[in-house]
Amino acid sequence: MSFFDSPNQRVSRKKRFGLCDDAPPPHKPAFLDEADGKKWIAVVHNDYSYDVLFVALDNSIALRRPDGKPDRCSDGLLSCNSTVIFVELTTRKDKDWKKDKEEQLRITIRHFENTEEAHGYEIKKAYIANSSYPKDNTRNMIRMNNFFKDTKYVLRIENRIVVE
Repeated sequence: MSFFDSPNQRVSRKKRFGLCDDAPPPHKPAFLDEADGKKWIAVVHNDYSYDVLFVALDNSIALRRPDGKPDRCSDGLLSCNSTVIFVELTTRKDKDWKKDKEEQLRITIRHFENTEEAHGYEIKKAYIANSSYPKDNTRNMIRMNNFFKDTKYVLRIENRIVVE
């Protein structure tokens, strides 16, 4: 299976654009938006105007556990040059939002790392973006360090994603 088989993909060269995920129901894929900043959960900073590909994953591709049952999936990924960034988008305010979103990223990354596609990237990152808590890295160093140790992906918990 390919993570890039999603029918919901879009490229942007804008210096600033947003990633959005409408609240269910209905269950629709996350999407890239260049116009309506009020809808943005994550803001992508693309200062060099690279071609940045956003691929919606949740509600677009089907990840399967070894027993064949559906597996959880993160909202999407960004791909640019030799960088891949998995993204979880949320507006949740309950106490478990970080734990739940981190687990979705771990599951998705595990599936991705079992593909040939994963070997084409030198820089690997993951973001949990919550528009209710735009920057929440300071209290999560242990969580982020453990995530890197387990996955080899740099985890950030903030809604500002910088493409370099």
